[in-house]
Amino acid sequence: MTTVTEDSELAGLRDALGLLKDREQVAQRLLESSAKHSFDPDKELDWDAPVEDGKWFWPPELVSLYDTPLWRRMSEEQRMDLARHEAASLASLGIWFEIILMQLLVRHIYDKSVTSAHVRYALTEIADECRHSMMFARMIEKGGAPTYPVTKLNHNLARVLKTVSTTPGSFACTLLGEEILDWMQRLTFPDERVQTIVRGVTRIHVVEEARHVRYAREELRRQMVTAPRWERELTRVSSGEAARVFSIAFVNPQVYTNVGLDRREALAQVKASGHRREVMQSGAKRLTDFLDDIGVLRGAGRRLWKSSGLLA
Repeated sequence: MTTVTEDSELAGLRDALGLLKDREQVAQRLLESSAKHSFDPDKELDWDAPVEDGKWFWPPELVSLYDTPLWRRMSEEQRMDLARHEAASLASLGIWFEIILMQLLVRHIYDKSVTSAHVRYALTEIADECRHSMMFARMIEKGGAPTYPVTKLNHNLARVLKTVSTTPGSFACTLLGEEILDWMQRLTFPDERVQTIVRGVTRIHVVEEARHVRYAREELRRQMVTAPRWERELTRVSSGEAARVFSIAFVNPQVYTNVGLDRREALAQVKASGHRREVMQSGAKRLTDFLDDIGVLRGAGRRLWKSSGLLA
């Protein structure tokens, strides 16, 4: 028997069908944009230029401990060192996400027409993500900080995700990995306090990532209209669980140890920080508004998003 909630959802889906943009037209526009605004980081950026004294590797307001009691006790040198390590941690996380994304995109197009613009754009995006991953790796090396891999548990959870993820679940997780970092990078590349090489890396990523976000949003909107009910429900839960994992993995706790801080104290202060909570929720707001609009943030999934701290 169909419930009132199901009737309402089905009516909403029928209305949404009329709002979907043609998949091929969207892909064609993104291909045209890619032809005009794509970059080769190896040639575009001056990797041989020296690191600049007195400049940050990440805006201080985006550093996890900013405006905490511990931050106020730290020297300026230690604060800048923490920013350098957090930039390496975020770049490491970005590479991990992009490798996952590339595999999910290959799965998405496996059964689709190889001559379609939709598939050609997916292949174009995969090429972008290859360059981004290499670019992030070079940025880590340039800063002299170590790489910061995710925990073995999260590494292997992602292995499961890549195997069992449904199409809408894949695109929801893609947007989670892209949009919060994109928000932070939009604040970084115009910031003259930040190292020139970091500003260059974030500028390239922001320009090219805007196309990736558009592609993922349009496809997720389509999938949330056309997918069977069980798949929509699974997407709500899986994206909420991904948000919970993402919020934990966002900054590797080893960064605090590596700059001489007490890890437990640092983690406790980050967790209690109103500023940090506001930063993360502000970074996620454009995404959560979109997910709410297309029906992802419902039921158990919404509760998981709230527990992640990314949804107010």
